[in-house]
Amino acid sequence: MNKLVNALPFASSPRRPLRGLAPVAFALAVALVHCKDQAKESAAHAVDNAQDMAALVDRDLGEVERGMPEGAKRLAPLVAGTADPHEDVAAVRKALGRVRRDVMDLSVAKSTFFALADANGVAIRNDLEEDVMAGQNLFAVFPALIRAKEGYVTTTGLFPNASTTNGPDRDWIAGVPVKRESGATGAVFVTGWTYRFFARHLQESLKDQLTEQAKKSGDELKMPVFYVAVFDGAGVYSAPLTPPVDEKALSEQDLVGKTASGGAQGTVTITDRAFGWAATRTPGLAPDTGVVVLRSEF
Repeated sequence: MNKLVNALPFASSPRRPLRGLAPVAFALAVALVHCKDQAKESAAHAVDNAQDMAALVDRDLGEVERGMPEGAKRLAPLVAGTADPHEDVAAVRKALGRVRRDVMDLSVAKSTFFALADANGVAIRNDLEEDVMAGQNLFAVFPALIRAKEGYVTTTGLFPNASTTNGPDRDWIAGVPVKRESGATGAVFVTGWTYRFFARHLQESLKDQLTEQAKKSGDELKMPVFYVAVFDGAGVYSAPLTPPVDEKALSEQDLVGKTASGGAQGTVTITDRAFGWAATRTPGLAPDTGVVVLRSEF
């Protein structure tokens, strides 16, 4: 019997299977180390990317902060004397279009709309073809916006009945007073964007930056996989078309907590792919708010 058993191909010495599996185990260990190193490399690159995106956020906010007061001055004729902008909403939309076009900072601002509200906060007209804001009390939707009657202010919130096909979103709003000749506030000039729209802008900007770097290095075929998102205490808001599993993975990183005292970075495996991430706060956008970059090298 022993001779028969020893003759069978699968009944060899106990050491032989170990010798056969050793190269496989070694290869798996090497692959694991490589993935970890790759993820750390991606995180290191993501740190630079996140810092660049935070600087871009500051520039974008600066365009709005500089341009809005100038735009309000140009809208002053709408409330001059006894003029009531409610009586000619077509003229309001036309004036808003001129302001967007003629005020340099506003012409390049990332705003998705410009609008005029009366002194009580009721939206009169925006510059979009289809106006779903008209008649809404913006002070009720965004309570902090009432301070725009006195000077430039920014706040966040969410328009009622806003489309959220890409998941929960948030609106960033800026407002400034439009003064009458007497110095009283005759209206409020308002602008803003959604966090997901803004994340798409940041992601496209990073794409341009990485593409340029790849061209200079001759590695155009080695572009990393990357995503950019805005985060706050309520969640993570990635650009449209970002895989939900990636946004979910970022949502599980406690980005607000980890960035409380400065930038943060880490690694994560998503659908068997190693990623590195880096996040930093952007307090100019809103408290407890920041940007995060998720990246994986080829």
